[in-house]
Amino acid sequence: MGDKVSIEISRELYEKARRFIEEQGGFSSVEELVEFLLREALETGGEEEMSREDEERVRERLRSLGYL
Repeated sequence: MGDKVSIEISRELYEKARRFIEEQGGFSSVEELVEFLLREALETGGEEEMSREDEERVRERLRSLGYL
């Protein structure tokens, strides 16, 4: 993907994401999870429709992170 930049999130949210990864797997780091979620949110912004399965998977991940 190229150059990386740093962002700041609350310690609480970081810990929720870390626990999610430990419990659910699928990601090697919090950074990878955050990058996935941002990419999903931004790349599907009207250009293509998400399948119901993909949408539910993203919702479940956001729910487990405390967003929903």
